[in-house]
Amino acid sequence: MIAHTIARRKALTLQTMPVRNEKRKGDDLFWAEHPRYSDAKDPTLAWFRHTLKADWVAPTEVKQDFGNASILKDGRVVFNIAGNKYRLVVWINYGYRVVYVRFIGTHKQYDEIDAQTI
Repeated sequence: MIAHTIARRKALTLQTMPVRNEKRKGDDLFWAEHPRYSDAKDPTLAWFRHTLKADWVAPTEVKQDFGNASILKDGRVVFNIAGNKYRLVVWINYGYRVVYVRFIGTHKQYDEIDAQTI
């Protein structure tokens, strides 16, 4: 299982809607660490580029951009990646407009976690 926990001081980028995760610039990414998941690369990068430009202040705005996203409690959102083959779980701090990546993995791996607490 690939679970990405968050360190607040490590940012991939700081733009309108920063996306944060434990990885430092230059570290391997999900598909680089696990080549069998290379089909996740383009869809995940597309999600990432869209999210950088977003300025979400409420879950309804996330749903407007990603109609198939599942809105959970306390700022958690689950995105379907690559035609629902992968799941991306994030925590969004709407007040600060920051997206924290909590998990990315296959649908099967997602079924083994608790998206609300990871």
